[in-house]
Amino acid sequence: MSLPSMKNYINGEWVESDSTTIGDVWNPAKGEKIATVAYGTAQDVDRAVKAAKDAFWEWRTTPPLTRARYLFRLKDAFEENFEEIARVLTTEQGKAIDEARGEVRRMIENVEHATGVTTLMTGYTLEDIAKGIDCYGHRQPIGVFAAIVPYNFPGMVAWWFLPYAIVCGNTFIVKPSEQVPMTQTKIFEIVDEIGLPEGVVNMVHGSRDVVNALLDHPDVEGISFVGSTPTAKYIYKRCGETGKRVQALGGAKNIVAVTPDANIEAAMPSLTTSFFGCAGQRCLSGSVLVPVGDVADELIEKFVASAKAMKVGDGLDEQTAMGPLAGPAHKERVLGYIEKGIAEGAELILDGRDFTVPECPNGFFVGPTIFDHVKADMTIAREEIFGPVVSIVRAKDLDEVIELINTRGYGNAACIYTDSGTTAREFKYRVKPSMVGINIGIAAPMSFFPFGGAGDSFFGDTKGHGQEIFNFFTDTKVVIQRWL
Repeated sequence: MSLPSMKNYINGEWVESDSTTIGDVWNPAKGEKIATVAYGTAQDVDRAVKAAKDAFWEWRTTPPLTRARYLFRLKDAFEENFEEIARVLTTEQGKAIDEARGEVRRMIENVEHATGVTTLMTGYTLEDIAKGIDCYGHRQPIGVFAAIVPYNFPGMVAWWFLPYAIVCGNTFIVKPSEQVPMTQTKIFEIVDEIGLPEGVVNMVHGSRDVVNALLDHPDVEGISFVGSTPTAKYIYKRCGETGKRVQALGGAKNIVAVTPDANIEAAMPSLTTSFFGCAGQRCLSGSVLVPVGDVADELIEKFVASAKAMKVGDGLDEQTAMGPLAGPAHKERVLGYIEKGIAEGAELILDGRDFTVPECPNGFFVGPTIFDHVKADMTIAREEIFGPVVSIVRAKDLDEVIELINTRGYGNAACIYTDSGTTAREFKYRVKPSMVGINIGIAAPMSFFPFGGAGDSFFGDTKGHGQEIFNFFTDTKVVIQRWL
């Protein structure tokens, strides 16, 4: 039986790519191919950009409140299809179904937040900047924008950008990850039903050629990206060379500290989820666990027990707490890091290398893996693994924790568990990462706060969603006016 093939969505129509390079889409829990996707071409991108550019002026002159009404309809449509989106997401990405539901919920919340355009896009004025002269600042849409999004959150991340771009009056192109094209395809089927004008939103599947075509196209005004740090740096550089606006969110090496006064029992569920949720494949996952002082032995004993108690398996099983890695190549990469940790002398206290799920013998599983007595300069303590591998680095005090965090290079997130307000305040005041969790293991801001890190975790000057995103998708036109 032939597998479904993912199509591009351009100018309100589903169209085949003219590419002859075809990729496979996997069910990572079962290790089975479930679809194919054409790796698009520069010609595909050009068609999408032309459609978006042609649609721009009429959409730009549509009142913001009218544009927002499409998002209200879209929010309702997403709610009606909520479970189906989540199940498609889990099928191709592997994460536990409750994690997929949480992702879809966050996607919808961004649509909801964007409907506040009539407040969040307003400009400002001042009379009499000089005698008889008034000044106005109007936020105006700019043109065609695009998002290049990752495989770990195939539903949500595109929607950190798309609803804000279009509600401001721009037109948009999404390039999903070629590993997980089915989720956005399902989402765009729903988008197609709400009656947006043709060309306002478009989608082109593909890999490197599509990315480079978007970066180089003279009619694309700005790029939003989420992915690895090397790719974020590349995109930031290329957009600088071509004069595009850019927000490029990169990788992470998040540290989670636990102090002796922390309530370990209360913390354990969120600690476990931080490190092993989504199989560690998220930029806000805990990566390095830092017990402070004499809390180490008790914390490690309970943390290992919690990890062992997790049900690992097919994400569509409601009892599953952790699913597989997203693909065979990534599984081999994570296994390579485990071998590196052993070679560098870390103590492997929970080994997930030969983990098997009897009902899914061909799945891309790596079980929860924990190293103790990791040194700060070891590879597994420095590089982003993006898998269920925990490095435990013991610290004697808070100063040592903060030094460890601020020397990783990355600056995405940092978390601390403590019952001391003084400790919590000093921690959040001194650490470099831009997203900080206090007694929370995943420092994920809601849609009305900005998402993005510092250091090698973020390149650009405007972060995802929040209020600031309206600045990214608009230009402030200043009018200085005098009537004679």
